[in-house]
Amino acid sequence: MSANLEAKKAVVEEIKDKINASESVILAHYDRLTVKEVTDLRNRFRAIDCEYKVYKNTLVRKAFDELGVTDFDNDLNGATAFIFCPDETSGCSTLAKAVKDDPALADKIIAKSAYVSGAYVDAEGVKKLAAIPSREVLIAKMLGCLQAPIANLAFVLSAIAKSKE
Repeated sequence: MSANLEAKKAVVEEIKDKINASESVILAHYDRLTVKEVTDLRNRFRAIDCEYKVYKNTLVRKAFDELGVTDFDNDLNGATAFIFCPDETSGCSTLAKAVKDDPALADKIIAKSAYVSGAYVDAEGVKKLAAIPSREVLIAKMLGCLQAPIANLAFVLSAIAKSKE
């Protein structure tokens, strides 16, 4: 086999490994991004342990096909960036926050779809995932809900004790 074919097979294996190691993979169309904007996006994603990468669509299609996933054939055209994330929502919310912080990015990078926990998610689903708070925020809200009744009871008992004095 030729060296070029072997290199492509190695890249396909690398992509498959990244897909399997990630809870979510976001496919985003990008157009006219400057080096500064790409660097900023990479840094944002790196800060949350996500990886922003650009691969050839044919190699990613081959990797998905080898994994038995054919839902992305329509999305794998044009300039596509791939964001590999260790959880379901952080990549989507970081992409949405980047666009919100810099409105110039709104036309330059747009989520096409995502592969979340082994399932295809369309562009609307990616927007909905971006609206879900992070795991840490959800845990904090749940703990706040659990703690509120106890805190209210303590406040009432304290008020009763002070009124008897």
